[in-house]
Amino acid sequence: MRADDARDRREAGGRSDPEEETGEPLTEDLLERLLTSASPAIYLQGAPTEGRDLGEYLRWLLDAHDMRRADVIRRSGVNATFAYQIFQGTRRPGRETTLQLAFGIGCDLRETQRMLRLADHGSLWPRDRRDAIIIYCLEHRATLSRCNEELYRLGERTLGEG
Repeated sequence: MRADDARDRREAGGRSDPEEETGEPLTEDLLERLLTSASPAIYLQGAPTEGRDLGEYLRWLLDAHDMRRADVIRRSGVNATFAYQIFQGTRRPGRETTLQLAFGIGCDLRETQRMLRLADHGSLWPRDRRDAIIIYCLEHRATLSRCNEELYRLGERTLGEG
């Protein structure tokens, strides 16, 4: 998303991205710099490469979605103690738990993909049958319960099933 797009989105009442909030270069811009650099070493000399913290991103999502941790935990079905540790950054969730939290927060696909990356898990992939169902549910703002109904109806393992 370019700066003009982000400004238009904010002025229209939409949430801005945490990268836009800090004034740091967007990931897309950094990728362009990397690909046009003469070598990785030259790129690394001037580019910010530290990773974002999952706990920090979750706190930003709570604020952006006007949610409380307790509400997210209830809606996600994640064990409360474990979920609070994830929000504090002391525990790292598995892929299933990350997806459950995304539904609990009400994330869209882009926010969910970022959560998965920050939790060191693979992104949702539309060529994977189960992931395709989850993607569809995220983009259509389904609840976790509704997503699990779709997964079950289509013969796939539900989220939180283990």
